Amino acid sequence: VQLQASGGGLVQAGESLNLSCAASGSIFNVREMGWYRQAPGAERELVGTITSGGMTKYANSMSGRFTISEGNTKNTVTLQIHSVEPEDTAVYYCKLTTDWGPRARHYWGQGTLVTVSS
Repeated sequence: VQLQASGGGLVQAGESLNLSCAASGSIFNVREMGWYRQAPGAERELVGTITSGGMTKYANSMSGRFTISEGNTKNTVTLQIHSVEPEDTAVYYCKLTTDWGPRARHYWGQGTLVTVSS
């Protein structure tokens, strides 16, 4: 299973940004996909997740500026960041989870860098 995140780059504060993540390979029983981010010098943190049924959940620390949705093709997910702020500068990673409980497996993408200029 491979995950490819894209859409990062240099953006101006106040602009909106769309990130995409596409999973490929032998994928069965996808339960959810999610976005995480890691700012320079910080630990990786959850942005939010979306289940295979389309239910979304966001980290409490994340404001309402983040929207996760299913992509146009199977096993793809997008992250919209509205009105980006310099504090959003980070590498954004997507994760795919198959099955739940002890059989759960997690796959990570390589990350896409978002740099916000003020």
